[in-house]
Amino acid sequence: MIKLSIILLIRVLCIGNSFSWDAVEQELVPLCAAKGVQVEVHNLYYGGCSLEQHALFLMRDTAAYSHRVCTNACPRLIKDTVSLRQALGNGKYDFISLQQASHDSGIRASYEPWLSMLIDTVQAYQPQAQILWMQTWAYSRDAQHPAYPRYHSDQQEMWDSIQACTRYVQQMVNDKMVNDQIVLVPCGEAVQLARATRLGDTLCRDGYHLNYTYGRYTAAAVWYEILTGKDVRRNRYRNPQMSLRQRRLTQRAAHTAVRNARKQYLLGL
Repeated sequence: MIKLSIILLIRVLCIGNSFSWDAVEQELVPLCAAKGVQVEVHNLYYGGCSLEQHALFLMRDTAAYSHRVCTNACPRLIKDTVSLRQALGNGKYDFISLQQASHDSGIRASYEPWLSMLIDTVQAYQPQAQILWMQTWAYSRDAQHPAYPRYHSDQQEMWDSIQACTRYVQQMVNDKMVNDQIVLVPCGEAVQLARATRLGDTLCRDGYHLNYTYGRYTAAAVWYEILTGKDVRRNRYRNPQMSLRQRRLTQRAAHTAVRNARKQYLLGL
């Protein structure tokens, strides 16, 4: 699993899109700050960006990304647009995450050769970084996303497809990475577990992006546990618009998702 050596400042780079925006740009820094953890999150944002599009930007060295930085001192700063190579050359990162676009997340044929290309580049620029895979979430049952019919507009079918692709990524990447393994950030599972509570299918604001309170909090709570190794259930921070019950339910869902991912890691699944 993640090497939990003492890190005074955790530096993270997300090669992402609007789903990483949901997961890391609002609630992650406050969660870390509540426990005295210094974090610097760099999110490379390009809306709806798939692995293939990331790879094409890489090959053309296109400065396509909005470079968003979140720290304990500055909740969110949007810098100039950058290329992936520029971001990878910006000092050393402790963690670098990859993810698939939500609409392709359950389509196995959409992953290769793009994912391998991106991993090879990340390892060439940042050999010391732990590579993470951010699992995205299935859409709400009543979502109107144009890609939802790929999954017959069925949340369970989409979620099953995402899980199958997650296992495929873990196996494929771990076979490729001889001296290390990719670490899963199970945001998708946490959202699905939270939906099974009294919160119901209410975590999204538009059918696919997470709502600004307990939706985003759920994903950030997963990230918090992965980055820090700490149990989020012992973190008292909550979004001011959240109730205590919402905090309890979302923290429990996030913790269970991370615990399940760790079990799978230890079992080599």
